[in-house]
Amino acid sequence: MEEIVWNNEMMWSAIVLAATFVAIFTEGIHKIHRVKCAMAGAATMIVVGQVMGFYSPDEAVHAIDWNVVFLLGGMMTIVAIMIPTGGFQQLAYKIADFSKGRLFLLLALMGSLVTGLSLLLDNVTTVVIFGPLIILICQSLRVNAIPFLLAAALLSDTGGVATLVGDPPNLMIGSAFGIDFNTFVIHMGGMVLVAWVVVLVMLRLLFKKELAVIPAELDLKDREPLSDPKTWYGALGVLGIMVIGFIMHNALHWEPWFVTALGLTALAFIGKDIDMEEAFAHTELALLMFFISLFIIVGGVEHSQFLEYLGTFIIPFVEEDLLTATLILLWVAAILSAAIDNIPFTAAMIPIIAGMESQGINVTPLFWGLAAGVGMGGNGTHIGSTANVFIVTISEKMAKDAGDPSLAITPGMWMRKGLPVMLVTLVTCTIIMYLFWDFFSTPIIR
Repeated sequence: MEEIVWNNEMMWSAIVLAATFVAIFTEGIHKIHRVKCAMAGAATMIVVGQVMGFYSPDEAVHAIDWNVVFLLGGMMTIVAIMIPTGGFQQLAYKIADFSKGRLFLLLALMGSLVTGLSLLLDNVTTVVIFGPLIILICQSLRVNAIPFLLAAALLSDTGGVATLVGDPPNLMIGSAFGIDFNTFVIHMGGMVLVAWVVVLVMLRLLFKKELAVIPAELDLKDREPLSDPKTWYGALGVLGIMVIGFIMHNALHWEPWFVTALGLTALAFIGKDIDMEEAFAHTELALLMFFISLFIIVGGVEHSQFLEYLGTFIIPFVEEDLLTATLILLWVAAILSAAIDNIPFTAAMIPIIAGMESQGINVTPLFWGLAAGVGMGGNGTHIGSTANVFIVTISEKMAKDAGDPSLAITPGMWMRKGLPVMLVTLVTCTIIMYLFWDFFSTPIIR
């Protein structure tokens, strides 16, 4: 194998990568939105790459994983069509009615609903839908909303790890390594189910006092009826068919984005009165641009061979003890995802793992460890995932509207509740991966 030698192309690509990631991670200090930082980094990488001769605009376009971009965009649009129907509100109301004032049951049921949706929709979307509904129900019951808001974020972060489309890092990993929907669920589903139950038990212990109070009688007389039953039930049917499509996409020779595109097209005709311009307007284009920019940046670093150069230092350790390397990656991924955002870390790690695979190393357990680490690590802090940031934001608004600062979820409060959850789930995942190492380390057929 040809020896990889450090050169100027590597140095400049590494500088652009480091500067961009530092800018993204310090967004709270300089107040420049991370999407702007990523866009500036992508543009700089292309210009520097063209000047130095290792990257071009055409190569940048090919570096973008359009499967990820189109799938996320399609799912966002489907959700944007479903929200105005009032169906999600009806689900929340029915759960509140069924719990009959039993707060832990309400927390468990609401958490299960959010988690269930997180298996198909990303966890950010689910908490955006249900966060305000949780506050409404808790205010009607005259109970503290904080346990329920935290449960929604922690359980959706955890549950989303189970499927290929449940969390953006999963989709990035699956698309990069050719992992299909079924394979992802088979490998991650059992581990995530155990971790999810552990999170639920932890929430019962952490909020024992808050969940022991007797709530007021549920008063939701002003609840709105289902405004568009045809579109809502049609959307549920489309989602059901999409699940079948995700399961069979390999046999059909369809990428997941195409399954989503077919579902969106069908839904557009089921709901004849749907305003497509309005639906597309609610698509999170900023998040999609963030992904596109990251793909361009990492593509430039990959073309400069800097990631292959880094791999030469990691490969000997991986070859010597793959189990230890996998468990270390799981914990490092979790810790960094708690401190920063898990999407940029995943984007940077994928090419390194892919580079090791190209040299004949069995990297299968590494991408399972990466997926578990970045998913569970998001629970550790209020900035560990975008879903967490949203939950904190709406709790602060709730506190401001009520004139009661104690209703806001502070970084310290999240650390006291979320960090123990993260650590326990990481220990759980570590034990499961150790006990079933042969299963996780067996190369998958792609």
